[in-house]
Amino acid sequence: MMQLSARNVLPGKVIEITPGAVNVEVIIEIAPGVEIASIITKQACENLQLKKGMSAYAAIKASNVMIAVP
Repeated sequence: MMQLSARNVLPGKVIEITPGAVNVEVIIEIAPGVEIASIITKQACENLQLKKGMSAYAAIKASNVMIAVP
């Protein structure tokens, strides 16, 4: 099993894959109505063999979380 240093690893399901010129936007649903978007390279998408409907993890590692209000 792979281990990560990221503290936030959220299991979910790939619900959308949108290819661009260089990168791919991947949307993972982590709970009903709760989605996380990630921009990855086309090569990474191919290497991971991502497909709509498959299980995947959103691994989040950030030193800062910003909060904004309207």
